[in-house]
Amino acid sequence: MSKSPATREFARRERPLSPHLTVYRPPITMTMSIIHRITGGALYFGTLLVAIWLMATASSQATFDWVNWALGTWLGRLILFGYTWALMHHMLGGVRHLVWDTGAGLQKHTASKIAWATLAGSILLTLLIWIAGYMARGA
Repeated sequence: MSKSPATREFARRERPLSPHLTVYRPPITMTMSIIHRITGGALYFGTLLVAIWLMATASSQATFDWVNWALGTWLGRLILFGYTWALMHHMLGGVRHLVWDTGAGLQKHTASKIAWATLAGSILLTLLIWIAGYMARGA
């Protein structure tokens, strides 16, 4: 700590505390912003899985079979489901930001509605993609 009298005086004063997460409820727009950043990072790892799968298709039959088996397990499918959701959520978040760049939807209540729509839309699109995939696979 500094030896300056001004600093010591400032350190002795009562400082206001920021509201803790148990007191303050983050708004949906903040939550969606954080999730948008997290999904952006997750897409890097998911895209590595896609690249591994593509390399396996160009490799031997045994490698391709092993990668298909790994992605076909319950854990592999869960990871692919999460990747699909992250892709849809990040895409819709990008569309939301594109709308905001035009100056539309910046009012507090409108931004909140768009944030909720982003979440609902990403879940709906993910489910539709997986249902369509299972229907195409069974046909």
